[in-house]
Formats: sequence, structure tokens, C-alpha cells
Amino acid sequence: MRVVFMGTPAYAVPVLEALANSPGAEVVAVYTPPDRPGGRGRNPLEPPVKTYAGEAGLEILQPPTLRSQEARQVLAGFQPEVIVVAAYGRLLPPEVLDLPPHGCLNLHPSLLPRYRGPSPVVTAILEGEEVTGVSLMLLDQGMDTGPVIASREVPLSGDEKAGELTECLFRLGADLLLESLSPWADGKLRAEPQDAEKSTVTRKVEREHGNADWTKPAVRLERSCRAYTPWPSLFTQWEGKNLKLLDTRVLDSTEIPGMMANGTPGLVVYTSHPDAPLGVLTGDGVLGIEALQLEGRKAVAAAEFLRGFPNILGARL
Repeated sequence: MRVVFMGTPAYAVPVLEALANSPGAEVVAVYTPPDRPGGRGRNPLEPPVKTYAGEAGLEILQPPTLRSQEARQVLAGFQPEVIVVAAYGRLLPPEVLDLPPHGCLNLHPSLLPRYRGPSPVVTAILEGEEVTGVSLMLLDQGMDTGPVIASREVPLSGDEKAGELTECLFRLGADLLLESLSPWADGKLRAEPQDAEKSTVTRKVEREHGNADWTKPAVRLERSCRAYTPWPSLFTQWEGKNLKLLDTRVLDSTEIPGMMANGTPGLVVYTSHPDAPLGVLTGDGVLGIEALQLEGRKAVAAAEFLRGFPNILGARL
């Protein structure tokens, strides 16, 4: 089957890799966005999908848009039987959606119709979901509104971080795609419409979302720490510098010697927990800090940080 693949970030690479190594698929072209300037030197950085495709000897295209007639003609020239999309980051115009006979298939890291939109994994962690999953859907003109071909559930332990969970879901999605592709093309699978009444939509994650609001409960802040890893991270300010909180846990008030857990939110206290000797009082409970990183310095365990900066105890973040 002739396949055109469209994707961008590192966690989309396993999907492309699975297709490229599948005897039942011929990847005739890989579409990914143009290189963007990044890093301190603002030098062009290529998308990870482009890097893998180049190493695999696949044809790479990076049009700034697929809405031009010229771009659509080039795409049509590959005669794709199906287009597979994994975190491409762009809505496809109707002319592209109608091009391949078996449609444009998209992997979405949630159990649709829940958590449509740009941040399904982040939102699932923030909401404390016990189960998430990945969906293979037939794209339409909406954002993640098309009918679902197949899905697979993943139970959550409550320790997952967004980056690791996203990677896990796309690897699972790669398996789901390969299992479903031939049956879909042979008409043995049906795409079931989503129940719009059960749908939820996520928002784009912005840097300010990681700024810790200490009036919120410790449970919510601990989820935020995991949800916003690796970006933008959960962070706060201390002595005029940003302070990233890399690993956290919810502590019991009994683990704060001589202190009351219902004190001023943002107050840094010492705790008796061996892995989280630093704690921050919140609107409800105590957030224990296991690892952190002060602006301009390396990431360290909380115990090491406390030895170097004992004056953080008693500070108000």
C-alpha cells in the first residue's frame, strides 16, 4: 500500500519507523514542517521526523502549506492510497482529505471523543484520569472530530509524566496502526462516529501554565509537575530567579516537624521525608520537592540543593 506520512516531533518517529519497516506499506513520501530556528544561535533545527526520514532514505517534503494548488499537485503525484498523520500539527484542507482512496488516518493520544485538541496527554494527567489510550481515526475537516476506526486503552498508575506517556501512547499507536491498516483498506473495519455529547476539548499549553499557584491543592500541583514535564515544567520564583520543580510528591502534614500544614501558601518548610526534605505549603496540603533546578544551575536532588542554599527554608515562593 502506497503511504504518505505526515508528522513532526520525536514521538511521531516510531509510527514512521513502523510503517517504513512494514512489508505491507510503501512509504512514498514524508511530509514535515519547514526547519525552524532554535537554540542560542538560532540556527535552523530540523524536525525529528525529517532526521529519521533522511537516515532511512525516504523522500522528504517540507511545504509551508498544503493549501496551495502547487503543493496539492505534488502530493497527488505520489498517488498515495492512504495518508497517515501523527502529530503533524496542521489541519489538512478538504482537497487533501479527499485525495487518497483509503482516506487520511490520524493517531490521537486519547480515547476519543475525550480530550480532543492539542494537549490530550497533559490534560489527562491534570485531571487525574485512571485510564487513557490512543485512537486511530479517519480525519475530517474538524479538530479530532472524525470517526474512530480503532482504539486501545492504557491504565495509568498516577506516576506518569507527559513526555514519557506521550511516547508510550504513540508507540502503542504504531502497533494499532499496523494491525488496522490492511483490514481498513479491505473494508473489514468500520469507522464509528464519535458521540459529540461526550466530547471534551483541550487547550494549547502555554509557558505560564507551569507557573505554580500555591493557593491550589498539593494534589493539583503534583499533577501539574508531571503534566508539564518536559515543558514548560512546574516552576516558581525565588530571590528573583526561576526555580524549576522537577520531581514532587504530596506529603502528609505529619512529615513537617513543628509546622502546621495549613500555614501561608508558598512557604518553604523542612520535612522529615527522606526523598523530599523540602516542602511547600499549598492551599490544601504540602507539596514535597524531590528534585529542582535553579535558573543558571544544574538540576539536583532536594537534599543537595538544601545543603547549598539552606536559606530557602522559611522563604515565601
